[in-house]
Amino acid sequence: MPHATQHADVATAELDSALRGGPFHVALRAAIAARGLPLQRVQHHLSRHGVKVGVTSLSYWQQGARRPQRPESLRAVRALEEILELPEESLIRLLAESGESPSGLRSAARSYRSLVEASGVLDQLLAELGCPPDGGLHTLGHHERLRIGARRELAERESHHIVRAHRDGIDRFVAVHHGDRGATPELMRVHALENCRTGRVRWHRDTGVLAAELLFDTRLRAGDTFLFRYGVEDGTAGASREYVRGFDSPGGQYALQVRFDAAAVPVRCHRFAQHSAAAPRSGCQDLALSGRHRSVHLVEPRLRAGFLGIGWDWE
Repeated sequence: MPHATQHADVATAELDSALRGGPFHVALRAAIAARGLPLQRVQHHLSRHGVKVGVTSLSYWQQGARRPQRPESLRAVRALEEILELPEESLIRLLAESGESPSGLRSAARSYRSLVEASGVLDQLLAELGCPPDGGLHTLGHHERLRIGARRELAERESHHIVRAHRDGIDRFVAVHHGDRGATPELMRVHALENCRTGRVRWHRDTGVLAAELLFDTRLRAGDTFLFRYGVEDGTAGASREYVRGFDSPGGQYALQVRFDAAAVPVRCHRFAQHSAAAPRSGCQDLALSGRHRSVHLVEPRLRAGFLGIGWDWE
């Protein structure tokens, strides 16, 4: 059947092209066409994955009339990658990149970490550790360093905090680490590096979130300042493509540095900001890799509530 073979080759080529360059709705439509599945069958497969999405919604998604944004919809996109035999992160990556909506407005970029925020997992872990929403500390300075390993994975993260207590009796800080898609938090290791020691550690396997107590061994009084440093060994997930840090309230200075292994150097890097998980990304700016050290960084002199991050593209 030469005609059928040629048609399949064309469909595969269109899919490969769409997965590389997007946008999301074109890639989804090409994937469904390449597998030859009617939308009713796609819906059936999703239901077997425990995800409910209507045929109308699927149709809108592949036409570009709507974009998946709710947590349940993002779960569906993850399932679609498996159902349509696509590489992990291929569709979700296209969703996370800001695209043009049919009205011409910038659509909301939703990263995997914003899905974690929305899922309530973090609140659950903090509740298990008896940590109130307000930990009693105000950030004066926060410097994070990430190391991306030879397999393009988030190998480790180190954080250096300068804080001030705004009430008496503060003796700990709860550190939160968000692993990339597929991370195994029970295999991560938390290291207390300076002026603290590790207490209880909790994690949520499905989302790759880990929360760990860092004990100061002293009780701060209101107005006292404190410096401490800790690290998290990760390396349990696949290729990393961005790091995002959320801030609940205005604060002091924040610096983020990402360093890449010599065997895994990205083709481009950029910084971005987001006012909220549902807001479009803004302030995008290309970052030049320093040749010898293979690193990029951002510095925010005075934080505002929202999200800051650095993203990078692999060949």
